[in-house]
Amino acid sequence: MKTHFTKIEQPTTLLVDMYNRWENDRSLVPLIRPNKNIKELETRRKITMIDLTERLNHLHIYLIYYNDVLVGEMNYMVDPNHLLKKVRKTAWIGITIGEDEARGHGVGYEAMNFLEEEIKKAGLKRIELGVFEFNTRAQQLYKRLGYKEFGRLDDFTYWDGRMWADIRMEKYV
Repeated sequence: MKTHFTKIEQPTTLLVDMYNRWENDRSLVPLIRPNKNIKELETRRKITMIDLTERLNHLHIYLIYYNDVLVGEMNYMVDPNHLLKKVRKTAWIGITIGEDEARGHGVGYEAMNFLEEEIKKAGLKRIELGVFEFNTRAQQLYKRLGYKEFGRLDDFTYWDGRMWADIRMEKYV
């Protein structure tokens, strides 16, 4: 397996197109963004160059390549307001494996290890993430990497006809 990562320094139209495709992919939307109801779940979003530029102002974003094909992105931000446990020097992380061919091949595992190393290099001591209750595959990955559940936000996101919790997990690095 050939996996590598690059940090986004400047937005490009190619990246805007990628975000628009993944953030509106019906199979990914339930996994990557919370939705209050079926209408929100089915809403298509338009990401612009300005939106991506804004994201780069508060996120460290890395692209994930598998066999030299762009298959996902991961990011972290430092001490955001939505942390459940307010601990200084905490990275909030997000990861999207946007292409089917990269799932089930260890790409997420490698990506998480890379992101954790970048977070350590930045001098941060703790990582917090949220994973939707129905996303058991991601929960298994995070547990395998040493993340521990420490809280839940009930009725956080809508999918498959009901509301689900957001499970909060943490790891000290």
